[in-house]
Formats: sequence, C-alpha cells, structure tokens
Amino acid sequence: MDLCIPLPLPNEELEDIIDKAKDWALMHGVCMRSKVKFNRDALQFAPFVLIPSSFPRKEFENACSIQIILNRLMHQVAHDYDFLKETLQETIEVDTFTRKLFDIYETVYKEGFTQKISLGLLRSDLMLDTSCPKPKTCNNHQPYCCWKQVEINTIASGFGWLGPAATNLHKFILQELGVPEKIKNLPDNNALQGICTGMIEAWKIYNDQKAVILFVIEDVTYNICDQRFHEFEIRRLNPDIKVIRRNLTQLAAGAKLGQNKELLMDGYTIAVVYYRSGYEPGQYYSKNEWDARLLIERSLAIKCPSIQYHLAGAKKVQQALAKPEAVTRFLRDEKTIERVKEIFTGLYSLNFDEHGDAAVEMGIANPKKFVLKPQREGGCNNIYGMNVRSFLESTKNKQERVAWILMDRIDPPLQINYQIRPGSDTDTELKELVSELGIFGVIIGDEKTVLINRQVGHMLRTKIATADEGGVASGLGACDSPYLID
Repeated sequence: MDLCIPLPLPNEELEDIIDKAKDWALMHGVCMRSKVKFNRDALQFAPFVLIPSSFPRKEFENACSIQIILNRLMHQVAHDYDFLKETLQETIEVDTFTRKLFDIYETVYKEGFTQKISLGLLRSDLMLDTSCPKPKTCNNHQPYCCWKQVEINTIASGFGWLGPAATNLHKFILQELGVPEKIKNLPDNNALQGICTGMIEAWKIYNDQKAVILFVIEDVTYNICDQRFHEFEIRRLNPDIKVIRRNLTQLAAGAKLGQNKELLMDGYTIAVVYYRSGYEPGQYYSKNEWDARLLIERSLAIKCPSIQYHLAGAKKVQQALAKPEAVTRFLRDEKTIERVKEIFTGLYSLNFDEHGDAAVEMGIANPKKFVLKPQREGGCNNIYGMNVRSFLESTKNKQERVAWILMDRIDPPLQINYQIRPGSDTDTELKELVSELGIFGVIIGDEKTVLINRQVGHMLRTKIATADEGGVASGLGACDSPYLID
C-alpha cells in the first residue's frame, strides 16, 4: 500500500525526528514501565512506529460500522446459558481455568443474578488478508482482498489510552516533517473518552452518588499509563466519581457483601468493577482469589466484564460462532448475518469427532497455514509454525487437545517503517512490518434490553513481519495509528 510519506528519510532528518518523537512520547504519557528493569518510579516510552501505517479507508469504515453489530452479538451470546454450556462443555473437562470460570457462572446463574446489568467494553481485532478464499472478493488493484477478525476481547481490552495517544504522536511527527496536510487522513480517535463515558454511564445506572468505580489490577502493572489515564479521564468527565485500585488478593482479604448484596471494600461501596486483571490463571494464586471473583459476581456491582461476558470471549466460543448458521441463533437480519459471517476466518474445533480429527490432520499436514489458540487472553499463549505440527502430533490422542482451537493464519500485507524501541540500536533501520487494527465498542444492558450500544474508537498495533505475537505490553509490538488511503 502507498506509504504516508516516502521512505527512507535522510539520516540527519531521521535521527532528529526520532529524538523529538521519543521526548514527545515521554512527555505526553505514551509510556510503560520496563519489564527488563522494573522501577515503580520510572517510565520509558512505549514502542512505536515512526510513520503511521497505511490502511484502506473503506475497510476502516466498515470495521467501525460493524462494531455495534458485534457488540450486540456478543451481548446475546453472553446471555445464552445453553449456548455457552454446550460450546464449552468439552473444554471445561480439560481446561481447569475455563472450568473454574464456568463454575462461577453456573453458581450465579442458578442463584439468580443479583445485578442483571452488564457493562461490555469490547475490542474487535482484525487484520487485512492477502489470501482470498473466494475469488469474487479479490481486487487485483489492491494488495489485500479482505479483512478478517483475529479475535474479540471481552476482558481487559487495553489501548483505550495508547491508541489515541499514538494518533496524537503521529500528528506531531507529521507536523515536524513538514507535511501537516496529511494529518487529515488520521481518523479522530476518542477511545479513551468513549470507554470512560461507558463506565460513567454504568455508574449512573447503579444510582449511588457516593459509590466508587473499582479497577481490579495486577500485582505489578507495567502498562500503567493505559490504566491511569482511564482513571484521570473519569475524574475529568465527572469529578464526583472516585476510582480505587485493588488486586484480587487484596479483594480476597477485604471485600464483603452488604445487607443488600452491595459490594463493599475498605469502607467504599462499589458501583462498577472494571477488570484489568483476572484473565489468566497466574493471576489467581489460591482459592482465595477465586472466592473473591465469586463474591464480586454475587454482588450488586455492575461488572466489566460480568462472568458471562468473560466466557463469551473464549476462543472456543469464537470458533463455535464461525460454524455455518451459528450466527442465525442470535441475529435475524440476513444482510447483517452475511456481514458478520464474511469477517470470520477459518476456525476449527479439535474435539474428538470427525471434524476435530480432520482439523488435527489438516494442521499436521500444513502447520504454517494455521495458529493454535488456547482459552487465554494477554498474549504469548498461541502456537505457530512448525510447533503447530509438534503440538498436534503430541496431543493427537490426548483429551487436552479439545482445550484448543485451530485457526487459519491470516496473511497481512507488508509495509516498511521504522520501529522505535527503548534501548534499541536499530531505530534507524527500515523493517518490514504488519499491523492489527482494534475497534472498541461499549454496550450496556441486561438479558432483555440493550440500553447503550456504540463504537467508540480504535487502536493499531504493528510488529515485525516475522514475529508471531504482537502485544506491545509483552514487548513484541509497537503503538501505531492508521493513515487512511483511498
């Protein structure tokens, strides 16, 4: 695709703009704590690409417009007990983490939900694809044929701050490079405000002016700016709302239910619980943390995500929705159904049946064409390349294989750019990169009624083309923003 500006840049200009961009990032909160040498009192700039990556305008607009459909789809999936139970039945037999989540869900489902309203802060991740399964989708004049959904995140959907911050960083860089007329092709990005407005609206629904919003956090937070700026933005939008931060261990020790099942912690009544932790097994050290999660789910607080929303984001659910006619269970309009089905890539169950056996053989025969995904969030959990074959051969006759899904590997178009990383000595080297776009959505409602449903912004992550994973917090990707081209 056409680049935002011609590259390479002259060496003197390149070194000057890199220095300026690093300082701008540091002074405007495009930052993280170092995982290499952690210091609670120090920040370093988050990795970023120097020039915004080109992205087709029509595909960007399509991704934004379909988000409200995906919001409603996931909302309905989350409120379909039979579908979740049927879909996850075999997985929970071999995946302890998913089983424990489902046990909590089943407990509160049978007891009756104290709080029927859920807050969904979702992020649908997608990539452009250069391989065309259907000839009619091909366009010989474009370096891609379509886009496909990588996954949809229902818990701890990050980059609500870093997405807009990257856009502002690139506006500064384009201004400094003397091409301010190109800034108009960077789409407005109000993800932070949109996400925080969703939390404030949930807080208002709870209807207790003295209640607070609880962020459930990790023991050590590296991606601190992406969390704190949410807290600061909530205060800016509504100075009456206080945010408190606690980890699961602290909640296990101090949280309790009040007389009307309100969630209480350290003298505060909690209106909204926003999880930035709790999405992987290592964040639950003992039964105490699991008990805390159950306590929260039994409470009157509005959860983001509620336990059913958490489960709806499982890879196994994504795979089940990609089956022929599965979406028709939740959506009625034929055009809407077709739009959603078109974005699904190939997703295959590894259950012990003829379809699962066929998927195993398919993955063994052509491992580089697929990705293996477990029921995990947070990055660095997937299996790629020849390791797909090794894993499938070793688990071919073992029950544990059903905890995974097999997914077609998306082949995105390449772009060249400079990737700027803390402590790197390769900042001035052009690299081949690929990008993944995330679209944010906010949805609030109960089983019968959707009160709010909107698309609220975006983020772009870019990684070296040869890298498998691409998470910025995990050190593999870089902050980016889309430069829209026609």
